[in-house]
Amino acid sequence: MANNNTRNGTQARKVMVVADPTRESASALQYALSHAVLEQDELILLHVDNPSSWRNTISTFLKMPSLGSSTTASLDLGGGATAPATGEGEVDFLEEMKHACRVSQPKMRLRVLRVDMDDKDRASTILLHSKKEGVDVIVIGQKRTFSSALLGYKKSGGSMKGAKILDTVEYLIQNSQCICVGVQRKGQTGGYVLNTKTHRNFWLLA
Repeated sequence: MANNNTRNGTQARKVMVVADPTRESASALQYALSHAVLEQDELILLHVDNPSSWRNTISTFLKMPSLGSSTTASLDLGGGATAPATGEGEVDFLEEMKHACRVSQPKMRLRVLRVDMDDKDRASTILLHSKKEGVDVIVIGQKRTFSSALLGYKKSGGSMKGAKILDTVEYLIQNSQCICVGVQRKGQTGGYVLNTKTHRNFWLLA
């Protein structure tokens, strides 16, 4: 079957990118396309709907300002073209992410998975669907702040009570059965700061 093809002895993998209309999510996709996926792999864009979120609208997809806006990192990865606008300078962020994927990796298999949180929290929902899909790698954008760095720092025997509370990214890193990579972009040319269960604040040049 095509899904089991190998190239140069490398087994095809499933890579899941958590997709949201944010700069962090755009950076995570950029990292995945440039460093995490090969053309034989399958990329899954997972978007978790939160019915109680103010971002939730009647429209089929959430919308975000176009790539030219300062609210999101550019997803123009070399093709020069951008996804079609849906009106008034807005584009469907999932369609734009799909377009960036096809420009960067035209032969790669691509799926969009849109799910509801139901009664679970966001992190548990992502974990659930990563297991269902048999994902090998989760890539998620990470907004590093002083507080999140403290909350994400796990120290055995530590006395800091707040260290037991993990944000979504840190929870996924610590509890996913597959590799989970938290991605923070360091400017447009500064590379990425990556966090996994075994590597903390690893700086990767773009």
